[in-house]
Amino acid sequence: MARGWESKSIESQIEAAAEARRAGTGPRITEKEMQMASLMLTRTRILREIDAARHPRHRETLEASLKFIDGKLAELG
Repeated sequence: MARGWESKSIESQIEAAAEARRAGTGPRITEKEMQMASLMLTRTRILREIDAARHPRHRETLEASLKFIDGKLAELG
């Protein structure tokens, strides 16, 4: 039963957010904020992959990717 209530709550939140976007009253997200959020998600994924990496070359590639992502985040600010 708790699951049903939780699902309905999430569904209503999604509907409310969609309605706010249609009405133009929702929060405005800038392009820079979207880029930063995307980079942060990618960074989190890379960190998880580094923790799970077994092969040294794979780990090196992931660490280079992490360095690149960190550089992009620094540029954005």
